[in-house]
Amino acid sequence: MTLLRAILLRLLTTAITLFGVAVIVFVVIRVVPGNPIAMMLPPGATEADILRLETQYGFDKTIPQQFMIWLGGVMQGDFGTSISTRQPVSGLVLSRLPATLELSIVALIIAVTLGGTMALLGTRFRDSKTEGAIDVTAGMALSIPDFLWGLVLILLFGVLWPVFHISGRISPSLDIDFTTNFYLFEALLRLRFDVIADLIGHMVMPALALAIPLAAIIAQLLKQSLKETMHLDYVTLARTKGYGEAKVITREALPNALLPTLTLVGVQFTFLIGGTVIIERLFSYEGLGNMAIDAVINRDLPLIQGIVILFALIFTLVNLAVDMLYVVLNPRLRHA
Repeated sequence: MTLLRAILLRLLTTAITLFGVAVIVFVVIRVVPGNPIAMMLPPGATEADILRLETQYGFDKTIPQQFMIWLGGVMQGDFGTSISTRQPVSGLVLSRLPATLELSIVALIIAVTLGGTMALLGTRFRDSKTEGAIDVTAGMALSIPDFLWGLVLILLFGVLWPVFHISGRISPSLDIDFTTNFYLFEALLRLRFDVIADLIGHMVMPALALAIPLAAIIAQLLKQSLKETMHLDYVTLARTKGYGEAKVITREALPNALLPTLTLVGVQFTFLIGGTVIIERLFSYEGLGNMAIDAVINRDLPLIQGIVILFALIFTLVNLAVDMLYVVLNPRLRHA
């Protein structure tokens, strides 16, 4: 019952957070100079044409009135109509969301694999040159932002040694009729290895650019947690039983050292999703981040609102899932 009450409280907090984000975004993007209606019309448009479109999109009303109309539509699942494409915002956003989620998940898998491997090696060879080299590598990886890693990867593996695609999500020449927009997961289910290879070829560089800084953070925190755990009594007891050093690290120290890293990964994953905005633009990847930049350039207010609300919803749900998972994995919190 206590866990259920905690979940309900977090869901209520999530709803309040989303409402606050909606209010702030709605007001801010409308007080910024610039008329989105003027960008829709040709140079010879009359004042009557502008007034007609302002009335159609509700810009002739006050900001509080506009917000209440928009909120009423959101409660019914209607996020409005895009100014630039004349299509429903909900359909546009949901059509691009799978691409961003796939890219973020692949980047997270790469980051956890690289960061975990570096942490385990640094712990296994602690107080040696290997640990020093790992610390230097992690520091360099963390000091360079993801978009610069993207430029470096394009130069290395797209220009000097062209082994990966540098733009797009999938080659137009591939003959496959996708049922959903989750291309990679659908190709895996269909066992279309040619499509999988093409999708990975387009995805590996943007995913790696996102993953490298996160891998460095994971490596530093997990290695520090492992080194602290290695001095505890149960680890010493495992050594007296004759366990090898590698087995002591992976079987005894790692499960407890993972808990603080889990929280960090959950928080950083939300920032990783936000980082897709620049990376998707850099690689012309057809995801939600690329659409967000186009929406800002075109002053497409309904589309900007829909994208920001969706990002905020993802952030809150990921944090909620991490908190619940932490409680499940930590017996002290589970029985508190």
